[in-house]
Amino acid sequence: MINQGQVVKVGIADMNIVKAPNTIRTSGLGSCVGVVLYDEKSKIAGLIHVMLPDSNLGRIENMNIAKFADTSIPVMIDQLKLEGVQPYKLRAKIAGGAQMFQFSSNKDSMRIGPRNVEAVKAYLKKYSIPIISEDTGGNSGRTIEFDPITSLLNIRTVNQGNRDI
Repeated sequence: MINQGQVVKVGIADMNIVKAPNTIRTSGLGSCVGVVLYDEKSKIAGLIHVMLPDSNLGRIENMNIAKFADTSIPVMIDQLKLEGVQPYKLRAKIAGGAQMFQFSSNKDSMRIGPRNVEAVKAYLKKYSIPIISEDTGGNSGRTIEFDPITSLLNIRTVNQGNRDI
């Protein structure tokens, strides 16, 4: 990525918004899912580092809304609206949701990565936001960086190199 802007970093269970020419990046996507919501015309994008599928899995007091798919996606949409983005123009790109460890049990609670991907897709569908591309699953960690100028999501995967989607 060749860009003259700054890189805005998003931590685990965090979210932020960026305007071109800046890019936005998160690392440490194992079972977590990086959700990019963007508007191609206004060159504004938001990135969420989703850790868990549902806020019912967390504590209610002092809840971190960026941690969960069900709470972070609606809040990010609202924040993008405050930046002047019209929700019907939003598009999404997602990455992550790996199954980082093999378990002898087939319990659903051990499938955090796949459950995160399913939850993110369900909430994007609920808000009629099309997923333009994705790089999910597998068993490798990822670092992603989104460029609102090109609408490309660069994915660096352990043992698999770089690619843009």
